[in-house]
Amino acid sequence: MFPEVFHISIRGPINEIVRSLVVNYGYVFKAISQTILQAILFVEWALRGLPWWVIFLVFLVLAWFAAKKISLVIMVAVMLFIVGALGLWDLTMQTLALMLIASLISIVIGVPMGILLAKSEWARRITLPILDVMQTMPSFVYLIPAIMLFGLGKVPAVLATIIYAVPPLIRLTDLGIRQVDREVVEAATAFGGSPKQILFGVELPLATPTIMAGLNQTIMMALSMVVVASMIGARGLGEQVLNGIQTLDVGKGLEAGLGIVILAIVLDRITQGFGRSRRKEMGND
Repeated sequence: MFPEVFHISIRGPINEIVRSLVVNYGYVFKAISQTILQAILFVEWALRGLPWWVIFLVFLVLAWFAAKKISLVIMVAVMLFIVGALGLWDLTMQTLALMLIASLISIVIGVPMGILLAKSEWARRITLPILDVMQTMPSFVYLIPAIMLFGLGKVPAVLATIIYAVPPLIRLTDLGIRQVDREVVEAATAFGGSPKQILFGVELPLATPTIMAGLNQTIMMALSMVVVASMIGARGLGEQVLNGIQTLDVGKGLEAGLGIVILAIVLDRITQGFGRSRRKEMGND
């Protein structure tokens, strides 16, 4: 046994910090919670309120513009039809709403953070170890502070998903900007471009394929949190899987799991298609 004299515990200080945050800044977390909840409910209302065929067509149009391939459009159509045929359409829309809000907030956080890391070496040295912790920490751990600060429901599920899913987007945004040809940047500088003009006119457009790859990974990781998030009150396909586990209903769990897989494949192919299209445009240029 390891000598007890060397034992230390971080449990007490961390619990005290979280408790202090709840007591002193509870109103701030409540305001954040209400804002995110209203956004989730609006997106969910839109997705569940629109006729199924409208959502169906939107996905088909996105698939066409992503890759310009009829095979992808047919594949997306078949997979979405399977979701509807299995009776999972409404649950899938609930899951999609959570995933879209989590991905949108991840973009708002991840892209600027990635730009900061690419431009600042000291910020990169501080942030990379934090990203390592975020990616390797068991996802269940994120649920504990999320519940304490925001209670049960959709909001802590979304926030826990963001913490788990945002690191790939930050890393790949940083990588994409760092991989931009220095000669191109120097040429833009020589023509009198300001740092802001170079960033938005040269670096970000050239880094878009890599950033899209990061977004693709963020979406996949967000979907992988669906079942975990259902444990704290998030509705949708994850709840069905959890119910299947609790009642030992293999068929119910498998159906909902299949819906998650189909949604992941559809979103993966569409985002990859947009990334490849951007690479082809850059190659032609």
